[in-house]
Amino acid sequence: MARPPKCRHVKLIPGVTYFKPRGIPMALLEEVKLTVDEFEALRLADLEAFSHERAVEKMKISRATFGRIIEKARQKMVDAIVNGKAILIEGGNYRTGKMLKFCCRNCKLSGQLPAVVNKDKTCPHCKRREKS
Repeated sequence: MARPPKCRHVKLIPGVTYFKPRGIPMALLEEVKLTVDEFEALRLADLEAFSHERAVEKMKISRATFGRIIEKARQKMVDAIVNGKAILIEGGNYRTGKMLKFCCRNCKLSGQLPAVVNKDKTCPHCKRREKS
């Protein structure tokens, strides 16, 4: 039996989680699913230009695991771009560093949520925007 995968640490959950080619109706598109930990690996290696050694420290995983994650993520991105597929970012085996208390005045959802870059303060349940 394989051992369960360790949680990968990610700095943030992306604010935008869906990308599609312009001019093609959603009904005609295939989707590529990029996990949040794959997104984080791409962010660290390609956007931040971290070495693999520095990136594995941030994600708290082994160098070999990071190599597998980044290879899979890059293959998915190239498939989406070359073949005109939509990209959905969701799921994966990850956790964020901070948890924040949250309480919606509209639907009364409350509890702990991962720290997310959410400038418009939208409730994840009812989607109502919280007034400042």
